[in-house]
Amino acid sequence: MRNMTQEEKTKIEERIVDVLKTVYDPEIPVNIYDLGMIYKIDLNDDGTLNVDMTFTAPSCPAADYILEDVRSKLDSVDGVKTANVNLVFEPAWDQSMMSEEARVELGFE
Repeated sequence: MRNMTQEEKTKIEERIVDVLKTVYDPEIPVNIYDLGMIYKIDLNDDGTLNVDMTFTAPSCPAADYILEDVRSKLDSVDGVKTANVNLVFEPAWDQSMMSEEARVELGFE
């Protein structure tokens, strides 16, 4: 299999972000990407995707549901061969990681 061009990689990464923006914590009306819960998106040339994500709280009741949603959606992105989703709690999530839109939406601004 040949390596991806930077252009192909960028297009796939844009689709990854679009897909992540369709994942919601059931308790929060803002998607996980704008909440700042995605720490890293690392797409290798061979189509292996490594994503580091966190939750707003380690005890998030919907954690399994969200994780499964993220995995299945990333696996369906054209160009992604394998999606590895790593759950991390360092650095701890806080409100400063949200996009401005998310803060406005949730009334923090």
